[in-house]
Amino acid sequence: MVIYLRLIKESFNFAISALVNNKLRTFLSLLGVTIGIFSIIGILAAVDSLKKEIQGSFSGLDNSTLIVAHYSFGPTTVPRWRREQFPPVKYEEYQFLVRSLPDAEAITYGMNVPPETIRFEEKTVSNVQIGAITHEYYEIEALQLARGRFFNEAESNSGAQVLVLGDEIARNLFGDADPVGKIVRMFGQRFAVIGVLQKEGAGLFGNSKDGAVYMPVNVARRMYGDNNRNSFPQIVIKPKRGVDQAEFIASVTQRLRNIRGTRPDDIDTFFINELKGFSDLIDNLTGQLNFIGLIISGFSLLVGGFGIANIMFVSVKERTNLIGIQKSLGAKNKFILTQFLFEAVILAIIGGLIGLFLVWVASVFASMFTGDFQFVVSLKNLMIGTVISGCIGLISGIIPAIAASRLDPVEAIRTGM
Repeated sequence: MVIYLRLIKESFNFAISALVNNKLRTFLSLLGVTIGIFSIIGILAAVDSLKKEIQGSFSGLDNSTLIVAHYSFGPTTVPRWRREQFPPVKYEEYQFLVRSLPDAEAITYGMNVPPETIRFEEKTVSNVQIGAITHEYYEIEALQLARGRFFNEAESNSGAQVLVLGDEIARNLFGDADPVGKIVRMFGQRFAVIGVLQKEGAGLFGNSKDGAVYMPVNVARRMYGDNNRNSFPQIVIKPKRGVDQAEFIASVTQRLRNIRGTRPDDIDTFFINELKGFSDLIDNLTGQLNFIGLIISGFSLLVGGFGIANIMFVSVKERTNLIGIQKSLGAKNKFILTQFLFEAVILAIIGGLIGLFLVWVASVFASMFTGDFQFVVSLKNLMIGTVISGCIGLISGIIPAIAASRLDPVEAIRTGM
C-alpha cells in the first residue's frame, strides 16, 4: 500500500514538473481537454438550468394534473382539419364535472384573456397578464399570498369584480402601501383589490405571476363570451392522491362524451393533456439537447486526448534513461505502466479542473445578465466532468505507458546516455 502511495506522489510530481518545465507545450496539450470539458459541462449546466426553470413554472401543479381543452399539448394522430372542428370546453362542462367527478380533489375553469392596462389614480401599468379562472385555481396551483385573500366561491360564481395582484403589479401601482381594499380600473371598469401574491421572480421567458393579476372567470365570460376560440378555455383537474391515473382519465373522458352526446363510434372531440406527459416531453427534449451537445463537445475531447497522448510520448522519450535505471533496480513492468498512467490521468484532470472552473465563472457572469434566471453548475455535473477528464487521461496514456513498461533496461540506459 505504501509503495502505491509513493507511486501516486511521484506521478503527481512528474505531472507538475511537466507543467512547470514545459509550460507552452503542456498548455497546448491540455487546451483540448480544457475546452472539451468546458463545452460538455457548460452544455449540461445550461440544459439542466433550462429544464429546472421550465419545471419551476409548473412547480405549483401536481404531476398528475390534467388539462382538458380543444387542443393538444403534444403530438397527436388526429388530423388538423378535424381538430379545428373541436368545440371549446364550456363552463357548463366544468360545472358538470365538479358535480359528477368524485375522485377529483379540485377542478378549475380558465380562459386566456389578452393583456390589459390597469390604473390606480395617476399610475398606469400596461401589458398586464390576466388570469381569468375560478376560485379552485388557488388550491390547484398552490398559490402563496403575501396580503389579503383569494376570491371565494360566491365571488367566482357571480363574477364579482375583484382582483388578486402579482407582486410586481402591486409595487408599480401602490409602492410600499397596502393595496388591499383599493379600487383600480381595468377594461374601463372598477375592480376591488382583495389580495397580493408573494414575489416569485422572473422566469427565463419573462413569464411570472409577479406581472399578472387574477380575476373570476365569469367576468371574462361576460366580456368575451363562451364561444371565443381565441380565449383558449380549459378545464384543469387535480385528482385525489392515490387515484389510478388511467381509470381517472377514462372516467373524465366518459363524462365529457356523455355531456357532449358523442356517439360510441365517434372520436373524442377534446384532448386530455397530462402534465406528466408534458414533463416527459421536457425530459425528452433536454435529453436530445444533451446528446447533441455531447457529440459536438466530443470532438474537442478527442483533440484533447491526442494532446495528452503526445505529451506522454514526449515524457517517455525524455525519461528513457530513468526508466532503464528503475527497471535495472528491479522495478516491474506494471510499476512503470502504472506510473505513466497516473501521470496521464493527473494531467487530464488538471485540464478538466481548469475547464470546470471556467464553466463556474461563465455561469456566474451569465446569471448576472439574465436577471432571476440562474445557471446552476450542480455537483453531479462537476463529478461528471472530473470522471470524463480521468477517463480521457487513462485512454490517452495507455499506449505511451505500455511502450514505457516494455523498454529493455539496457537499451533504455544506452539510449538515454
